[in-house]
Amino acid sequence: MDKTLCEQFDELKKNLPDDLENYASVNFNQNKDIKYYCSNGESDDTECKTDLDKINAGCLWLFEQLFVKKKNNNINTVQYIIIWLSYKLNKKKYNGINNLNDFYTNCIENNTHYTSCKQDGVDCSNQLQTNTGYTNYKEIINKRKSLLNINIGNMSKIYDAFKLLCNAYNELGGNDKTSKNYLVKANEFVKKYNELNVSGIDKDDHYHQVLSTLSSDYNNFKSYCDSNGGDCSSISFLTSIETEEHGVQSFGKICDDTPSFSIVKKLILALLIFSAISIFLGIFFKDYSNNGFLNCFDFFSILKQKIWCWLFSILKHVYKRCIFNSLHCCFNFYNNAHMSVIKDTNLCKIVSIHIVKHVLNILKTR
Repeated sequence: MDKTLCEQFDELKKNLPDDLENYASVNFNQNKDIKYYCSNGESDDTECKTDLDKINAGCLWLFEQLFVKKKNNNINTVQYIIIWLSYKLNKKKYNGINNLNDFYTNCIENNTHYTSCKQDGVDCSNQLQTNTGYTNYKEIINKRKSLLNINIGNMSKIYDAFKLLCNAYNELGGNDKTSKNYLVKANEFVKKYNELNVSGIDKDDHYHQVLSTLSSDYNNFKSYCDSNGGDCSSISFLTSIETEEHGVQSFGKICDDTPSFSIVKKLILALLIFSAISIFLGIFFKDYSNNGFLNCFDFFSILKQKIWCWLFSILKHVYKRCIFNSLHCCFNFYNNAHMSVIKDTNLCKIVSIHIVKHVLNILKTR
């Protein structure tokens, strides 16, 4: 997610407002690029006549803008299109459309705009494949088809949080460089996100995957803020993702799929392997030193010391990643192997810190 993505959604809202009562104030068919996708539905080839056709055309236009006109290999972007689609479908009842899977069956599955990429009648499948690795929009949707099982009521609520994050981007990139409104919008996003992230509500892992993407993009916004002269050090942190059934383990599962957590796991695995090697070397060469192989022992003692120093620097890196990305990820890796589920997120933070500090102290004594 970036400022450009937000601008595309803002542009669509000019022709297809979020609120139904504002439909009458705009001429949807005025935008020829969106109007092009009105065919192959209930409407004729010249304009969209039904609200459902307008929504479908807007959906196709977003795919074009975000995947054809922009080089984008991050397929997670499709989640925001589905969030927007859920919001629109939740605003009004449409005949035969009760959920996202119904929309897929009625509007996507056999729609030529989804099955063959064309832009103003010109084939765009090669460009789409260059940008994403897929030749049509339906393939992209199918890659994330599990998202269609999410309740549109729950998904539409995430759209409100998404808009707040986009507002933060827009405020930060505004003409008034002295304005701090981006901080207000960012904190409003955090409040909304934390409201959505409540256990005990009928949600599933796919819902929490979307929340996880939104959380990652919030971290990206903070980086964008710092690199564009903003001061986002004071904005709030997001709560960890948890479910009623699995507690913080659900978040651990999501973290497990993220690149940062993969790095942490590999580093911890390296720590365990080299710990075993160093212990073995210590015992093995201690035995040999007693029999006169002192030079060899001295060599491997130095080697062992170097290994511990290297591990110490790695663990400090792990510690920083746990602090700045997610203390819960670090805790859950340990938790899954050794401990029962602890739902108190503050306690998770405390235990995470103490685990890493304890290992650091052990390494210092080596």
